[in-house]
Amino acid sequence: MPEASASIPGVTQESGGAGRLESVQMEQNIPLAGFTTLGIGGPARWFATATTEDDVVEAVGFARERNLPLFVLGGGSNLLAGDAGFDGVVLHMALRGVQREGNVLKAAAGEPWDAFVQQAVNAELQGIECLAGIPGTVGGTPVQNVGAYGQEVAETVRTVRCFDAHTSTFVELTNAECGFAYRTSVLNSSQRGRYIVTRVDYALHAGGAACLKYADLRRHFGDGAVPSLLLVAEAVRTIRRGKGMVIDAGDPNSRSAGSFFRNPIVKADVLLKVSESSGVSEDAVPHWPAGDGLIKLPAAWLLEQVGFVRGYVMGRAGISSRHTLAVINRGGASAADVIALREHIVQTVQQRFGITLEQEPVTLG
Repeated sequence: MPEASASIPGVTQESGGAGRLESVQMEQNIPLAGFTTLGIGGPARWFATATTEDDVVEAVGFARERNLPLFVLGGGSNLLAGDAGFDGVVLHMALRGVQREGNVLKAAAGEPWDAFVQQAVNAELQGIECLAGIPGTVGGTPVQNVGAYGQEVAETVRTVRCFDAHTSTFVELTNAECGFAYRTSVLNSSQRGRYIVTRVDYALHAGGAACLKYADLRRHFGDGAVPSLLLVAEAVRTIRRGKGMVIDAGDPNSRSAGSFFRNPIVKADVLLKVSESSGVSEDAVPHWPAGDGLIKLPAAWLLEQVGFVRGYVMGRAGISSRHTLAVINRGGASAADVIALREHIVQTVQQRFGITLEQEPVTLG
């Protein structure tokens, strides 16, 4: 899942809190590899764990007073941390707690996402059941508008509570103010680095029918089935597990950052070039309308067309044997190994189809 991650340069912020006794513990030279699902990353110069909103304020103040950049870390499931580490402050979000107000669930940023989904389906609240099995924490979901199997959080997020690093106040962004689009929001685009998510409120639907838009789910249950939210969530986990997309210490394919490349959205006339370059008809190229004369192409299909198939190996990095888009750490891989594979893939796809793939995980350092 996308990190609740943002780089906040301390040099651009006003200094504050001078002389204040800081309660948040600041550790030094903490290796980041153990905090990422890829298992890669050098040391953070400073590392703080936030369990309260006060901890967030104090960690930001610590970074500002020392003119250090600050990086906000969630579950580490959408992060490629550099081998040299991070010469600044890493703030690990560990705020916990879920409150229910009618059909609204208010979840702290550090809540494990899959466990939160389970709470929702157990309460028979519909809206996020197809997002089961995704690693990471609640705080990361609005940042990159997490979506899978026919749902995305933009459909249910009501408000996002954040610390605004520009004004040093807490604010609550409405759904509209988040500017959600495909795998993006203002939190990782126009306002990247400004907001630190501390809580997300989801407006769900009591007794709503489970979402069965995705073909894999329809095949799983068969035509005419009306499965419960609980069954759909379990089915999604089963499907994801079959693709190595559920974190499992016994499955080397899960040592990844999820889907490594976004599905590209391109002008409709690009379809002809892809068709000609792949030697198949335009109808045979999988694609979906994306509005305004645009189409979405599956990145996995593009990779496979140029030889980057499941199980592809390049040194200590490779592609999952179960999922074409998952770049994995095969054991002892460095960030440099993953980057070398990434560049090889991007350049090859660009040369063949004229399409530049975009990396989905956040890069740190």
